[in-house]
Amino acid sequence: MGSIICQPLRALLLCIGCCANYGALAHDIDVTGVARVFMDETANNQYRLSIVDQQVPPLFNIERILPERCEGLPPSAFSYRFQCTPTLNVDDELIFPWALAGVVVVARWQDGSDVSGYFPGSGNIVAVPLAELKAGAGSLRSLAQRYLVLGAEHILLGLDHLLFVLGLLLLLQGFWKLVQTITAFTIAHSITLAAAVLGVFPVPGAPIEVLIALSIAFLAREIIMGMRGQQTLIHSRPWIVAFAFGLVHGFGFAGALGELGLSNADIPLALLFFNLGVEAGQIAFILVLLAIHLLITRFLQPLQFSIQRGLAYGLGGIATYWFIQRIPNLFLV
Repeated sequence: MGSIICQPLRALLLCIGCCANYGALAHDIDVTGVARVFMDETANNQYRLSIVDQQVPPLFNIERILPERCEGLPPSAFSYRFQCTPTLNVDDELIFPWALAGVVVVARWQDGSDVSGYFPGSGNIVAVPLAELKAGAGSLRSLAQRYLVLGAEHILLGLDHLLFVLGLLLLLQGFWKLVQTITAFTIAHSITLAAAVLGVFPVPGAPIEVLIALSIAFLAREIIMGMRGQQTLIHSRPWIVAFAFGLVHGFGFAGALGELGLSNADIPLALLFFNLGVEAGQIAFILVLLAIHLLITRFLQPLQFSIQRGLAYGLGGIATYWFIQRIPNLFLV
């Protein structure tokens, strides 16, 4: 039997080529499109909103985002203030008039509890239900659900991560090598994802983007060499290279979480479910490729070698384009 994925459809290669211009957005959900807001409950039913990011539009009329029974108070130097009678409850929500990817809100309640959550935007607004910012089982389930979805979206929308997985599958021969290699890649990126989010290592964005592009180009080269009968260490022990590059890709995954400003108490759960979401998305992608492989092996066997070679050159060309495109980011301050 040839490689585990001998040749996805020609349409896949065309699709990949069309997406090459995805460029700098290829591997991260854009954290610059996520605002961070701190809401502090103070005395006398009063609250304070502090917006960390300067790129978001100012709230000229604070009452627009509040429940009807709340009224705006004179702002302080670095925050908005408002009062609600009675106090905010689980039936209330804040509606921010921002066309952003989402908002992370850290609520610091007067009882001493801190609860944070990520709320995706819907186009022109970002709705923040306060039921998901109250301590308790409900908020934990919400946090888990949101970061599970965020992790799955990150891998499925991260074209360069998907191309790396595709390259691994094109390179592999045999079921157990597939299991070993994907397991090594998973363990490696889980390590650096956790290390980056927990602050053990910083996330060096621009160098990581360059290295991710190089990892795909390297896989493409090895696929082509294997087709020419030139076997190297990666063909006999692909899990070694998968683990090494998985460490790099883990920093890429961390970019989606590293700047979100979660409270310390919520980081472990958010990290766990984000990683589970990444794995779920990765497994779904692999299963789709396996299904395509089975179909094409049965119906398009004569085209196997040509399509595999076309995919290898396509991966190499796209990765080289990304590498050149990302190099200038290394010198930006």
